[in-house]
Amino acid sequence: MTSSGLTGRRPQFGRLWCCLAAAIVLALGWSGITNADTVERTERHTVRVHILTRGLDHPWSLAFLPDGRMLVTERSGRLRYVAADGTLDPTPISGLPEALAERGQGGLHDVALHPRFSQNRLVYVAYSGKGAGGYGTELARGRLDGYRLAGVEVLFRALPKSWGGRHFGGRVVFDGNGHVFLTLGDRGGRARAQDPGDHAGSIIRLDEDGGIPRDNPYRSVAGARPEIYTLGNRNVQGAAMNPWTGELWTHEHGPQGGDEVNVIRAGVNYGWPVITYGRNYGTGTRIGEGTRKEGMAQPLHRWTPSIAPSGMAFYDGDRFPAWRGNLLAGALSFRLLVRLELDGERVVREERMLRGVLGRIRDVRTGPDGYVYLLSDERNGVIARLEPTDG
Repeated sequence: MTSSGLTGRRPQFGRLWCCLAAAIVLALGWSGITNADTVERTERHTVRVHILTRGLDHPWSLAFLPDGRMLVTERSGRLRYVAADGTLDPTPISGLPEALAERGQGGLHDVALHPRFSQNRLVYVAYSGKGAGGYGTELARGRLDGYRLAGVEVLFRALPKSWGGRHFGGRVVFDGNGHVFLTLGDRGGRARAQDPGDHAGSIIRLDEDGGIPRDNPYRSVAGARPEIYTLGNRNVQGAAMNPWTGELWTHEHGPQGGDEVNVIRAGVNYGWPVITYGRNYGTGTRIGEGTRKEGMAQPLHRWTPSIAPSGMAFYDGDRFPAWRGNLLAGALSFRLLVRLELDGERVVREERMLRGVLGRIRDVRTGPDGYVYLLSDERNGVIARLEPTDG
């Protein structure tokens, strides 16, 4: 074989090798996150992005335990301990609900501690559960006893179940008044979000033991599901109590635009799919009746094109004084962290930070130490801690 023949084949072999290498990278779930800490300059602070923990399988949520450890959920169905120094405990916590099943976007979602966890050790988990008719978001709680959730009881099952793998919602928030909120999605069935006889496309409110609050807005409506607190929510994957007003704030995914930030109030209809600032995928055609309709709420803030928001936290710590009172949200599609400056219920400034540094940011939490903690939604996902470097 001549040398010219060899050189004629090398480019083709090179292309094949590059394709094979790319396939291996995707199969291994490499996120592009390096071992070294990254320092990023933002508008208000310079921050170090410290990788605290590696090796998590699509982590979805975390909660801080009083002893300094963290509980972390993995979408595939594992609940894990992480030490204060970031060490991942290899032994998962057992006792999770038997119905828990990974399905498309569904699996093990949020984890939240009861407000009096130090006394009762109760842990709440949201997850997609399999049952008659398919899958649906469920809420359960159990007592944390070492490496087991003991006495697990299911407090809520979204009905009817369906076979699709989209839009489970899955955030859990306590209001401090004896109630717990669970966010849901429309499960890919748009019209379901306007049906009060269907849990899909709503936010529900329960008593902490799973009972139905007397003042829930649909409790006395014939044919309605009494757990429903709001209607018209497409897929809410970010929720947090405003520590200064005591109100629940959320964000939700729009279709090809129209991601929304909302303040959640009893009985309000947030419009999906009758009104939306999003468009049909691919065609870009209009959805529903437009962007406004009497009796349906307008979003506080919106993103077009979609950032695919997930995770939300109000910053109320002391480590980043210039962020205090701001709202932080992760973005899956743009792989960044959003910071919203607020004036009451108005967003007066938006900053997009850490673009491409951590990959798909799934959850955002303000830690008891005042640092900001982020989860990356990757097969080899991480917990990252944001630390100020500007004093």
